[in-house]
Amino acid sequence: MSEQNIVWDLSLIQKYNYSGPRYTSYPTALEFNQNYDESAFVAATQRYPDNPLSLYVHIPFCHKLCYFCGCNKLVTRQKHKADEYLQVIEKEISQRAALLKNRTVTQMHWGGGTPTYLDKTQVSHLVSLLKTHFHFSDDVEMSIEIDPREIELDMIDHLRSEGFNRLSMGVQDFNKQVQVLVNREQDEEFIFALINRAKEIGFTSTSIDLIYGLPKQTPESFAFTLKKVIELSPDRLSVFNYAHLPNLFAAQRKIKDEDLPNAQQKLDILQETIATLTTEGYQFIGMDHFAKPQDELAVAQREGILHRNFQGYTTQGNCDLLGLGVSAISMLGDSYAQNQKDLKTYYAQVEEQGHALWRGLVLTDDDCLRRDVIKTLICNFQLDFAQIEALYPIDFKAYFSEDLQLLQPMAEDGLIEMTETGIKVTPQGRLLIRNICMCFDVYLRNQMRQRQFSRVI
Repeated sequence: MSEQNIVWDLSLIQKYNYSGPRYTSYPTALEFNQNYDESAFVAATQRYPDNPLSLYVHIPFCHKLCYFCGCNKLVTRQKHKADEYLQVIEKEISQRAALLKNRTVTQMHWGGGTPTYLDKTQVSHLVSLLKTHFHFSDDVEMSIEIDPREIELDMIDHLRSEGFNRLSMGVQDFNKQVQVLVNREQDEEFIFALINRAKEIGFTSTSIDLIYGLPKQTPESFAFTLKKVIELSPDRLSVFNYAHLPNLFAAQRKIKDEDLPNAQQKLDILQETIATLTTEGYQFIGMDHFAKPQDELAVAQREGILHRNFQGYTTQGNCDLLGLGVSAISMLGDSYAQNQKDLKTYYAQVEEQGHALWRGLVLTDDDCLRRDVIKTLICNFQLDFAQIEALYPIDFKAYFSEDLQLLQPMAEDGLIEMTETGIKVTPQGRLLIRNICMCFDVYLRNQMRQRQFSRVI
């Protein structure tokens, strides 16, 4: 597979630029329901008892409110609230670990909120808790999201001493005017110091998050941000499309509609971003992600073994994922489970029951089949019918006859090539991979109710 094989076709992008899921899971979280109970969760933990374990820990606290944010977070300066949270999550960790005591943790990620809201003592305490209750492999992949505004440089050293070896930093934009309008002013020199320090002391992967579509962004201003990113030289990049949904997220009401770039400007920014990053040697992984060619995500994609879960792209697709903390999502066995989203409810339920299970979904055989088809396409841009038939007792073309008919207009438009043996996404189709996957989404097809998704581009 060619590493830089993307073709920007404006007419096709405009034709297919409608709303759709991001497919961090199939079925999507919209299908989760509260009929899923603790007995289903326990059964899910026993389904594949030999699978390694990936842990996701949600830290909901932030020092300041970023106006664009749609994450589940609590903005506060009261540090004792983090101590209270750690006391409660300890009970959840203890209860959940008992169900998975024979598993080996090969991957852990802390997200938020802002995980580095925790101070050094709190970070050490939480790592110790997790290592007390779970068995970690010697070469465990430990990653954490950091906010460059509220962190001391030596926190990087502390995180490394506690075993973290990957970090992701939200930068969003280097332009000062944009930063002011989204309430996220940052020190550019300090961002460089943090990334350089991480590389010096042995972090094996550094990742930067950018957002396009923010107020007062232009193709010219974003070119400045991209220039700075190239100088930073992170191993990975995420470039997200800002979805302006002020009716859903109160903080976004502080962003004025008239300050936002128009649809054409957003497309110009994205086109320039792809051209700049691929010219500089980054491989387009898909969806919003780029990686250096030697990065394991890029290698896995070239080898056709990339995977995807609620944390995004990953090389560890054979793991069960356990989510810990408020709103965290688990993927265990062939089921999904989500914790309570409201912090007070989370606290009350953990105190009462030892866990915070809110809702979930047990996948049917058809769900599992379609999940594997969608995941294969979205990760590797191609699908071999025989590989799916080897996993499931079906004739692919007969089983998916309706889906393949839905794909036909995309084949005629040149987004995909369909043969007797499989599907290959063309360079023109890679940016529209979500649309291609939507043809296999039976929930989207059968339930015509109104849904709110972000546009695909």
